[in-house]
Amino acid sequence: MIIDDVVKTFGDAEEAVTAVDHVSFNVKQGEFVAVIGPSGCGKSTLFNIIGGLLGEYDGNVMIDDERISGPHPAVGMVFQEESTFPWRSVIDNVAFPLELRGVAKSERYDRARHFIGLVGLDGFEKRFPSQLSGGMKQRVSIARTLVSNPRILLMDEPFAALDEQTRLLLGDKITQIQQELKQTTLLITHNLTEAVQLSDRIVVMTYRPGKVKRIADINLQRPRTSDVVGSDAFGHYVAEIWNDLREEASRGMQETEQVARADRRHG
Repeated sequence: MIIDDVVKTFGDAEEAVTAVDHVSFNVKQGEFVAVIGPSGCGKSTLFNIIGGLLGEYDGNVMIDDERISGPHPAVGMVFQEESTFPWRSVIDNVAFPLELRGVAKSERYDRARHFIGLVGLDGFEKRFPSQLSGGMKQRVSIARTLVSNPRILLMDEPFAALDEQTRLLLGDKITQIQQELKQTTLLITHNLTEAVQLSDRIVVMTYRPGKVKRIADINLQRPRTSDVVGSDAFGHYVAEIWNDLREEASRGMQETEQVARADRRHG
C-alpha cells in the first residue's frame, strides 16, 4: 500500500482547515505500521481516506496500482466504537459479512468458528454481546472483519475504551493473529505503549495540520508478546517516541487553551 502526498482540507476557501498535509509513506506486504500523534493531528481522517470512507482528497492512496476513492474489497476496518449487533449471537455477528454475500449457512458458520477461535473466543459462539466484556466484544468485531479475509487490516484506536491490562493482552492476540495470517496492518493510535508493542514501524505525525514528523523502526524480536513491555529496549523506544511527540502535544494544548481564553473573552 502506497500513501503518496495525501492532502485533505475541510471547509470552504475562507475557513479551510487542512487536516492532513502532504503525508507520504508505504506499508509493505505483511508489515505492521502504527500511526501515532497528538489529538487533532488528522490520524482518523487519514484512516478514513485509506479505508475509502473519504473519497475527495488530493494525492494518492494506492493498492495494487489502484487509487482508493471508495471502499476496497482488500481492506477490512476495525473502529474504536464497539460495533457488535446486540440482537445477534457471537457466531451470527462474525458470520454477518458472509451472510450479506450469500454464503451458505454451513460454510459461513465454519469460517466464523475458525475466526472466533483465532481471537480466543472458543465456547462463546452462542453468547450475546450483553454477556461479554468490552474486550471480548472488540474481539468479536475483529473476528467479523477478518472473516472476509482482507489483505489489509485498518484499526482505528480499537482498544481505546479498554483498561491497560486488557489492552496489553489484546495486543498479544493481535500480534499472534497478524503473524499467523501474514496480514498487512495499519493501526491508528495515540497510545505509545501500544504502538511500540505491536509495530514494525511507527509513523509519528505533527499537530494540525498533520504531517509526517518521523518514521521510527522498532527492532524488537518477533514473535513478540507483552512480556517485552518491561524490557530496557522497550522503554528506550517509548521514550524516543515520546520525545518526538512532546513538542506536538504541547502545541495542541497551547492552541486549545488559547481558543478557550478567546471564548471566555467573547462569551
